[in-house]
Amino acid sequence: MGIFGSIRDAIFGTAQANAAAQAGAADAGSAASTEAFGTWTPGAPVDVGAVLREKMTAKGSPALNYETSIVDLMKLLDLDSSLAARGQLADELGYTGAKDGSVEMNLWLHRKVMEELGRNGGLVPESMKS
Repeated sequence: MGIFGSIRDAIFGTAQANAAAQAGAADAGSAASTEAFGTWTPGAPVDVGAVLREKMTAKGSPALNYETSIVDLMKLLDLDSSLAARGQLADELGYTGAKDGSVEMNLWLHRKVMEELGRNGGLVPESMKS
């Protein structure tokens, strides 16, 4: 799985695990929600903003600007946000500019990740699309 898949699964898997728990998966024990976490299968749309806010709260609301920063988004999701990882993400998503960690590259990556999350069934807040 690539970097984008890890981002998608970290967001959509959390939403699925929460939905399964709320739907009564707790009857099957905590193993069911653990199995659902991180493994996304298409289903109901996922509120990306709500999942990310929930993750921020769970982490004690660190000073991360995940709404516009690809680095902070990756940190929030406990993913490698190094230049090498962002370069790999850029390759996956088709970025053609210099993979030098520039503002241009990072803004493009964030915008493209949000676009792809939307294509994969995510409801992405307007504030995170630009």
